[in-house]
Amino acid sequence: MTAQTEHLAAGGHGAPAHGPQIHGHAQEGTNTALMGMLLFIGSEVMFFSGLFAAYFTVKGMNDVWPPQGFAEHIEPFPLPAILTAVLIISSFTMQWAVSAIRRGDRQGMVRGLSVTMVLGILFLIGQLYDYSTLGFGINSGIYGSLFFTMTGFHGAHVFGGVLGIFVVTSRGASGQFSAKHHVAVEAVSAYWHFVDIVWIVLFTTLYFLR
Repeated sequence: MTAQTEHLAAGGHGAPAHGPQIHGHAQEGTNTALMGMLLFIGSEVMFFSGLFAAYFTVKGMNDVWPPQGFAEHIEPFPLPAILTAVLIISSFTMQWAVSAIRRGDRQGMVRGLSVTMVLGILFLIGQLYDYSTLGFGINSGIYGSLFFTMTGFHGAHVFGGVLGIFVVTSRGASGQFSAKHHVAVEAVSAYWHFVDIVWIVLFTTLYFLR
């Protein structure tokens, strides 16, 4: 087997990297796939910043917030707090997966990614159930529109993350990643941590900053 073939079998792309490695990536330059993910996350930061700016602008224009009839439905406990804990735990299991593949432990990576994916699915199921019990909808005034837009877009990002984790897990199970070549795992990890941070900010904003 040639060096090029070995590189591709390990999950790399293009010519094999030479020289010192940092977490499995050559020092010759930043991997374009990872850079693309970081740029995408940067654009999503601006997107969610716009949503938060709209929320706080409307909040500042109202003397009573949430408006009457909504406050009793927006309780942080128990379900929203449980969902928050689920996402926080999923960040740890994601990091477990990344640490495992950095050591060359492909099976550990697959286990960590699988647990993370299950936790992400549980979060989505819990969010849908929470929607069904809130007592208001997206058409229930400006507050309802903001609440469902902000949490709904975040849920869509969680769903996208779950799909990404599924793809990476499938690739890992087929033996595509190694300690030296696992940029896809690093990329999906960065995205998942971003999704987790956004939810923590959302949870704090919607349930505590009244």
